[in-house]
Amino acid sequence: MSDLKKLSKDAIPGALEKAERYRLLNEPAEAESICLDVLAADPENQQALIILLLAVTDRFSKTYGVSDTQAKQILTKIRGEYEHAYYRGILAERLAKAQLARGAPGCGHHAYEGFREAMHWFEKAEAVRPAGNDDALLRWNTCARMIERNHLSAREEERIELPLE
Repeated sequence: MSDLKKLSKDAIPGALEKAERYRLLNEPAEAESICLDVLAADPENQQALIILLLAVTDRFSKTYGVSDTQAKQILTKIRGEYEHAYYRGILAERLAKAQLARGAPGCGHHAYEGFREAMHWFEKAEAVRPAGNDDALLRWNTCARMIERNHLSAREEERIELPLE
């Protein structure tokens, strides 16, 4: 691979605008590439990390399989108690939606568990949210509606009766 060209620090705000635009145009690979360039110039840039996390999780709903490993690694770099909990919820919600979309046997139970995990993280975010920011509540409600609309439920525990000796 050729050596990549370095982004100047002055170009970071414009690059982040482009990354967000590519995400909104449903082109997560382009957004991801831009965020990686920003992070090469400014490794702690929180906006770039968040857009990168969202771009990576945008791929979950695509037809090709994408692991959540990269998203979890990005999440460890996101600072702030609220931000960490909120984006952890986003990650779980998007994984649950991808499970549901697959339609494989048992996917409804996996999706339910994923939505419940997301709701747990959104509740944590709600508890420490900044004044006037109800994003975590909106996401929690979305998960609750997804569970209800799709008639999702927890997996029933298998009961195994052991033979008496």
